[in-house]
Amino acid sequence: MSGKSPIRFERDGAIATLTVDQPESMNAITDEATVDALCTVFDEVQRDTAVRALIITGAGRVFSSGGNIKHMRDRAGTFAGNAIDVRNGYRRGVQRIPRALFELEVPTIAAVNGPAIGAGLDFALMCDLRVASHNATFAESFVRVGIIPGDGGAWFLPRIVGWARAHEMALTGAAIDAPTAAAWGMVSRVVAPEDLLATARTLAEQVAANPPLAVRLTKRLLREAQTLALGPSLELAAAYQGALHQTEDHHEAVTAMLEKRSGRFHAR
Repeated sequence: MSGKSPIRFERDGAIATLTVDQPESMNAITDEATVDALCTVFDEVQRDTAVRALIITGAGRVFSSGGNIKHMRDRAGTFAGNAIDVRNGYRRGVQRIPRALFELEVPTIAAVNGPAIGAGLDFALMCDLRVASHNATFAESFVRVGIIPGDGGAWFLPRIVGWARAHEMALTGAAIDAPTAAAWGMVSRVVAPEDLLATARTLAEQVAANPPLAVRLTKRLLREAQTLALGPSLELAAAYQGALHQTEDHHEAVTAMLEKRSGRFHAR
């Protein structure tokens, strides 16, 4: 493998952009080096309170093809060894990505520039918000290569598009286009390819304009509420609310609203 990094990471003020930069493999994300690079960035972003939104996209014409098909054919990398080896390869490899993104409290926006296939689709679904280019297509296509969604897709997809549509996508492996993805609630906006990153940036700026601690805990509450009953969810909300009422940013936000001006927030 060359010394070229599999990703690019850039900061512009409070907004960061992560680009999977492996067009030669159609931005596959299952290689060990790519998983390591992605999870390192997610950890850095989590610890940096100056980052208030993270845009994720792909280089070239494809968002992500997901698994490395050549490695599947050669039974290499994640796909090498016997059944136990492959199981452990998934656990130590691509399954680290949904765990890291689930724990990441900074809001993430997938800017889907082209096909999002298999684990590439699931990678987009792991993000909090999704905007798509007219060139984007989406396929939960694991069954077409004789495997299952091994990276969390069976957990994310039904929660986003519903039970029936998730089954249709997963059992047929057929792709849907960007307008269909919008109609199904998979993406919130479909725009011209040349407008994609600007649209994602505008959305990120709207998120970043809010008090960052409140944004992070809102995301955390939404995530945890997916698996909590109402009572525990309300208890968690009360605890978060108690903490946020003590912050300087909360008092600044209230003052700014009363004074009809923009707030100045410092994550404290």
